[in-house]
Amino acid sequence: MPETATEKLQRIFKTLSDPTRMRILRLLKSEELMVQELMEVLGMAQSRVSRHLSILREAGLLADRRDGTYVFYRFVHQEDEPWQTGWKLVESQLRQDTTAQRDDALLGQVIEKRSFQTRNFFEAIGPEWDALRKVFNDEALRARAISRLVPQSLKVADVGTGTGILALELARLGLEVLGIDRSPRMLEAARNNIREETFPAPGSIQLELGEAYQMPVSDQVMDAAFAHMVLHYVQSPEDVVKDMARIVKPGGHIVIVEFTEHSNDWMTQELGVIWKGFNLEDVRGWFELAGLSNFRHEQSVALGSDRKLPAAFIASAQVPLSGSSASR
Repeated sequence: MPETATEKLQRIFKTLSDPTRMRILRLLKSEELMVQELMEVLGMAQSRVSRHLSILREAGLLADRRDGTYVFYRFVHQEDEPWQTGWKLVESQLRQDTTAQRDDALLGQVIEKRSFQTRNFFEAIGPEWDALRKVFNDEALRARAISRLVPQSLKVADVGTGTGILALELARLGLEVLGIDRSPRMLEAARNNIREETFPAPGSIQLELGEAYQMPVSDQVMDAAFAHMVLHYVQSPEDVVKDMARIVKPGGHIVIVEFTEHSNDWMTQELGVIWKGFNLEDVRGWFELAGLSNFRHEQSVALGSDRKLPAAFIASAQVPLSGSSASR
């Protein structure tokens, strides 16, 4: 016999009756986390955290994602009315609890630690990155992606510019390029690469220090934004896509180049990647949530290398003109 709405509500309240489970759900609603990270925030032993995660997963409130030896947990939103009713009551109570404020502060520290580890990787290898990145052997892929940015004389944001290699290629095409990177050492290397260059008018490069998800750029001032092999280094790729959409004018384009999903552990160990590639449907979803339209992609682009590399893809979309809406 099917479960009634009342029975379902009772089951939901039973699941949420434990304060720790409520805290876990609230944390995972805002950020995908590993068990170790939840332990740091909650101040609890692994066995206790894992037991609560198991209960929540069995209730269909959590999902997990394996990345090599790491397992990340995330909140699964429920659309039905009983769940909405129960969760609203829980959130209302949690907002009045001082524990929630403490959890938020510790969660911020955990996320900053992740960012610090990635930032340290690039600070350490900045001058050697051009040689290290040759493992990708992706000049042809970059050229094909750049072709998505025609016509020339555009103002283009190179998000995660690194040592400025892509910015140089864009400026040589006569584009005005704004290169943005979180690493001062990478930007120093970029300035060294740019110093001896001359570009056809109006080609130019300006470099700025900033995060890819919160760029130091005004709204709707760029003709296009480009992120080449950047998203697998950021904690929240969807936030980067959203900010790229923010800075681009209506009618302008967003272009990303990334790896498809893979299981190459050496890329995490040697190249410091956070994400082992992406599913194109997830990427399409990020573009749609950012309000973009006309999604296009080219999948399974092979990258030649003496190391085993996953396939890559180019994905692009357009910021709708005023009055139009994104396609779904």
